[in-house]
Amino acid sequence: MTANIWSKNRRVSMSREVRQSPASDFDPAGIRSVFQQDYDRLLFSTPVRRLADKTQVWPMDENDGVRTRLTHSHEVANLARSIGTRSFLDEKVKIAFPDIDLAGTIQPILSSVGLAHDIGNPPFGHQGEKAISDWFKERNKWIFTHYSEDGDELDESDKVQNHLKEEFTSFDGNPQGLRLISTLQTHQYKMGLDLTAATLAATLKYAVHVSNRNSSKENKNAAAEKGGYFESEREIVDWIRLETGLAEGQRHPIAWIGEACDDIAYSVLDVDDLLKKGIVSPDEVMSILTNNKDINEYDCIEKILNKFDEINQSDRRAEIKSDIKIQYIRAYNIDRLIRDASETFAQNVQSIKGMKHKRGLMDDNPLCEALKKIARSYGFSHRSVLRTEAVGAATIDGLMSAIWEAISHREKKEDLRSRRKTAKASYVFSLVSPNYIEAAEDAASKDGAGSSLRYRELRLLTDMISGMTDTYATKLWQDIASIPDVGS
Repeated sequence: MTANIWSKNRRVSMSREVRQSPASDFDPAGIRSVFQQDYDRLLFSTPVRRLADKTQVWPMDENDGVRTRLTHSHEVANLARSIGTRSFLDEKVKIAFPDIDLAGTIQPILSSVGLAHDIGNPPFGHQGEKAISDWFKERNKWIFTHYSEDGDELDESDKVQNHLKEEFTSFDGNPQGLRLISTLQTHQYKMGLDLTAATLAATLKYAVHVSNRNSSKENKNAAAEKGGYFESEREIVDWIRLETGLAEGQRHPIAWIGEACDDIAYSVLDVDDLLKKGIVSPDEVMSILTNNKDINEYDCIEKILNKFDEINQSDRRAEIKSDIKIQYIRAYNIDRLIRDASETFAQNVQSIKGMKHKRGLMDDNPLCEALKKIARSYGFSHRSVLRTEAVGAATIDGLMSAIWEAISHREKKEDLRSRRKTAKASYVFSLVSPNYIEAAEDAASKDGAGSSLRYRELRLLTDMISGMTDTYATKLWQDIASIPDVGS
């Protein structure tokens, strides 16, 4: 079999044990390519719908115009299609990747990448990732090696190996996203959404295991800045690489575009939310941008200012003028950053194709950085955001302790489903998703470090927390916290 970064193969169709009907059976008329089918599988999946109740930056807001993870993800998918289309119509890119179907391959893969890029994030935004990491760090002396804080040491085969501890102490939603779509989603043959190898490869924004990440600023490699997969998905990543020919640390060309789109969304659209909430005004934003010597000659700045002059001369009401100005700030800045990303991709296409490229397409982009600085200054430090982060951290800490008790306080250590030792543990364990428990049990029969008892227990814990929405996590913690700690 010849490796191909655009591989259309799925794990089910390639498995000798569980041969399935060819993909054409799902689209006998041949209207949708296999990559368009991938996007549809993601779009209709439960984890994507849950993004509607997960924080982007702002807590769940009465203003419907403020973004959630779901609207953010749809916007990233839209930006990805735009940049991909513009890039793959460039002659330099056509030469590098000849005979690539734009509508049937590039656009749907990029749509899938955009839609899935935050699918593994826990509740309460990035603070949720930090809260999970902190819970493990506080228990680092025993959680990986002992039954409990004051308990006996685990058998050597049951411990979490040292190089895997960072999967938990530096928890990240990116590898959890791959786990969710490739392992945890229910499937007849236990293969998640069973996406194609090319789509899965493109979703790997970070193309290394957590233990191989390199966050060095001096020798920066965007593809290895964070971990992209857990040990539990190593076999899946091995299959992806067998299909696509990619190796550890090698990022799929499409992943560079996906990363750029996320950067653009975080810069322009986080500022857009600030404007919608009235925390900063359109004129204040433009004052900041025009006084930035690195970008004050950008054509988008001049275009926005000209539009502002037209709006100011109109007889519209002040609040309507402000809303129109917000639209122009968003539209012209997005347009410029799309052009920048597309041109950077085309200029570096040979090094990207040759797996030698190291820097993100938006790295050192002065407009992107200027907008991110505004978002950080006015948004991330806002009291409502800080309060949500504080409440979220406390909620996740409490939930993890309660769920860990429910997982670990059982009569038979080798049987995850055995009777719980307390009534409270029994109740909490009854809330754990059956497919998550099944995945933890199935991993016991696999080879490698991901099959150890404690590793599987901790994966079950993080699976449960990551799958929650903000509202569900908040209500569940309120419910559990109200239950007295008494024995059965």
